[in-house]
Amino acid sequence: MKKQFNRMRQLANQTVGRAEKTEVLSDDLLQIEKRMELVRLVSHNAHKRLVSCLQGLPGTDSEKRHKKLPLTTLSQVMQEGGSQLGDESMIGKMMDACGEAEGRLAAELLQHEVLLERDILEPLNQLAEVDIPNILKQRKQLAKLVLDYDSAKARWYQAIKSNNPAMAAKVDPLKDEMDEALNKVEICKDQLSADMYNFASKEGEYARYYVLLLEAQADFHRRSLAVLEAAIPTIQMQQDSWMEQPAFGTALEEHLKKSNREIALPLEACVMMLLETGMKEEGLFRIAAGASKLKKLKAALDCSTSQLEEFYSDPHAVAGALKSYLRELPEPLMTFDLYDEWIQASNVSDSDKRLQALWVTCDHLPKAHKTNFKYLVKFLARLAQDSDTNKMTPSNIAIVLGPNLLWPKTEGTLAEMAAATSVAVVAIIEPIIQHADWFFPEDVEFNVSGMFALDTHPPTPDPEPNLERKRPGSQGGHEGDIHTPRKDSPARELISTPPSQRNGSIHLTTGRAQSQDGTRGPSPHMMRRGTKKQAPAPPKQASPFASQSNNQTPGSPHHPSVTPRRNPSKEALITSPSHPPPQPPLSHHIPVESEPSPPRTPTPPITLLTMNHPCTSMVPCLALLGLPQSLAHDPACPLHHSLG
Repeated sequence: MKKQFNRMRQLANQTVGRAEKTEVLSDDLLQIEKRMELVRLVSHNAHKRLVSCLQGLPGTDSEKRHKKLPLTTLSQVMQEGGSQLGDESMIGKMMDACGEAEGRLAAELLQHEVLLERDILEPLNQLAEVDIPNILKQRKQLAKLVLDYDSAKARWYQAIKSNNPAMAAKVDPLKDEMDEALNKVEICKDQLSADMYNFASKEGEYARYYVLLLEAQADFHRRSLAVLEAAIPTIQMQQDSWMEQPAFGTALEEHLKKSNREIALPLEACVMMLLETGMKEEGLFRIAAGASKLKKLKAALDCSTSQLEEFYSDPHAVAGALKSYLRELPEPLMTFDLYDEWIQASNVSDSDKRLQALWVTCDHLPKAHKTNFKYLVKFLARLAQDSDTNKMTPSNIAIVLGPNLLWPKTEGTLAEMAAATSVAVVAIIEPIIQHADWFFPEDVEFNVSGMFALDTHPPTPDPEPNLERKRPGSQGGHEGDIHTPRKDSPARELISTPPSQRNGSIHLTTGRAQSQDGTRGPSPHMMRRGTKKQAPAPPKQASPFASQSNNQTPGSPHHPSVTPRRNPSKEALITSPSHPPPQPPLSHHIPVESEPSPPRTPTPPITLLTMNHPCTSMVPCLALLGLPQSLAHDPACPLHHSLG
């Protein structure tokens, strides 16, 4: 008690400056002391935050700790969900595979946290809570001993200076007390100095803990990455093998690759439904459909459902879905890369050269885009044949569909881009539709996938065995029967394309050749409604140019057929370009001094059209005289003989 009192008094005297303070530590030791205090503080904070990063419970056994990991519970939930959904569900497969991967990640995390706790957390805690506090405790003990020494020294000096005999008698005992206090100070100082120097020498070892932390984390992430890299290819393979992929908003090539198709599903489905019930619908592609019905149809096509019966009765919704699919393609069907080339081709002033330039640009389309573009153009040309009923001429079709087929790769809203390019695009699309058979002379099988027609009833045998030439490999498409005469036609003349039925359905190929009288196997829509008797088509005047084109022999070269532009105003017929469609070169050509033909396109031979033969103007005169129009194309005509 007395010693404590003396310490307090000495401390007070030193504080007010009435007593000297003995310094026992060197400057180096004082610097080490300050740094040691900071090390203790930062090590404590680092340990505290590092513990909070652990997902398991520190200090527990491994099994219990593994069960409490969030990744473990996530893995269990995913695997349970996958089991409930089953392998029939893509989500179930993904959840099961991901749950297994998460379980392996949980095992790696458990191993990582155990390593952190053993090699980093425990040494840091030992340093911050045991080693440095022990040294600081010795420093406090030294401070007390120094106070005792200073107090004994002050009392000894006071006894020496005092003239009091009683105080003089205490000089020796006070001297012994001072020497003993000094001895204790030296012993404590030596011990403290050794501990401080030892700490300073181990500072690099203590810093190693943080290097170990990064190395442990790097190793953990490498092992975790290995787990993920092993799991991702399997999961991705399952994902890619899943056929039900959204079609709207997906790149054309990607959709065709994933679905293993040649024609995009929305395009084929909409075309087949429109061929069944929409060809006679007035304002097709122009009149907007109900938003809810359109949204439902798009969703049904996205999930590749075959339940499309309810949409047959709403052709405007089907047409709207087709327009929406074309508009939502990331790249237009006619491609960004060829945009400038399309525009340049449409700006050619000469009509024949313009068609040639459009043909060359069309031939530059990528294979997938060209195939689908040809499919669409053939359908639109078929639609334009009924323009007297549906009011959709090639010009009208180009106006409503053109902005959805080509737009520039520039910033701006779809409306702005459509407004900027609509006029130019119409000038591109309209002639392509008008001369579809010239741009694409090959037959087009609309039911490419075979999903939309079942040939359950054999076609009616043809009583007239005068079938014309069939394309090799063609199985009775709409263009394979272009030389077949219609029984309900008044003049029974040959036309280039088969006429549409009254209900809007046309000759859909079903895997075998169609008969000459237009009989075909039932489509799914007709099968659902039962057997439906075909109504005869309204009679229409056959084009003399078409008649001339179809009277060729099977061995004669195929010249471009003349496709009339069916305007309600009954304007003059627009003929096809003088250049024939691209086809293999013939045995000989008659050279002409005209613009070079597109690649793989032979130079045009001299025909009635290229020579402005008078026979082409004889039809109106023959009609006025009441003579049959076939005389205009009779080989016995003197004009024919004049050509040699």
